[in-house]
Amino acid sequence: MHDLDLTSLRLFVTVCETRNIARAAELQNLVPSAISKRIAQLEGVVGNVLLERKRRGVVPTGAGEILLEHARAMLASADRVARDMSAYGKGIKGQVRVLATVSSIAEFLPDDIADFLQMPAHRDIRIDIEETLSRDLVRGIREGLAPLGVCWDAADLEGLQTRRYRGDQLAVVAHPSHPLARRKRCAFEDTLDFDHVGLPASTAVHTMLARAAAIIGRPLSYRAVVTTFDAALRCVRANLGIAVVPREVAEPVATAFGLKMMPLSDDWARRRFAICFHDEKHLSPAARLLVAHLEQRARAKTN
Repeated sequence: MHDLDLTSLRLFVTVCETRNIARAAELQNLVPSAISKRIAQLEGVVGNVLLERKRRGVVPTGAGEILLEHARAMLASADRVARDMSAYGKGIKGQVRVLATVSSIAEFLPDDIADFLQMPAHRDIRIDIEETLSRDLVRGIREGLAPLGVCWDAADLEGLQTRRYRGDQLAVVAHPSHPLARRKRCAFEDTLDFDHVGLPASTAVHTMLARAAAIIGRPLSYRAVVTTFDAALRCVRANLGIAVVPREVAEPVATAFGLKMMPLSDDWARRRFAICFHDEKHLSPAARLLVAHLEQRARAKTN
C-alpha cells in the first residue's frame, strides 16, 4: 500500500461527517469533482470501496468506517505535530502533553500544574491537558499519544509505570427535602432505595458504582444521566434524584446550591489517583520535572 495522503484523508473525514460530497466541497473551498477524484484515488490506495451512494448523499461502507477511525487518529496526531513544532518555533524549550480524567481535572490537577508553571525555572515549559476517559487514556499512553496520564489507579494500568498521586472521597449529594439529607454519612447500599443522577456508563464513577451495586446484588436506578458533575448537581437541586460524586468537586457547588452532602462510608469510596507513563527512562526532562512536582504536591496534601 502506498503512503496515505493526509489531505485526502482530511477530505474523506469531511465527506463522512457531512454525508454529502457537495457540502464537503463547499466547506473545503473545492469543486465536488475534485473531492470525488481524491476519494477515488484513496479507494485505489486502500483497495476498497469507501463510500456508498444514497439518495440524499453518501455513507461510509464497512471499510470506510475502519478507515475513518484511523484517519481521525492520524489527523489528530498530525495536528499535534504542527502545534508542537509551532511552540518550539516560538522558543518553548519543553512541552508535555497530559491526558487526564474528568475527576482529576475537576478536582486538583489544573491547580497543581499552574503551581508548577509559576516557578521561574519552568518558564520555558508548556503543559497541554486533554480530558479523556480512563480506558482511552491508558490506550493513549500505551500508543504514545501522550507521555503522561492521570487517572483512577483502579484502571487497567498493566504494562505502565505509575506514581501515586492525590486521592478523593465519593459523597452523596441530596436535595434538603430528601430522606437521606438528615444523615451525616451514608452507606452506598442505602442509596439504592432512591433514584440517582449519574454520569455516562463510560466514566470511572459510573463503573465503580455499577460494580458496587452488582456486589450487593441490587439494581441502581438512574432517573437522569448527564455528562458533567455540574449538570448532575443541578439535577439534584431540581430534586430529580441523588448523585454520588467526588466530595472535592461537590463541596463548593453544593454549598452554593443549598444541597446536603454526606460522605459514603464504604471503604471503596476513597479513591486514589495515579500518574502513569510508559517508561520513565524515555520521559523528557520537562515531563520528569512535572511528575516529581505532582508527587510532591500529593505528599504535601497528605501530610
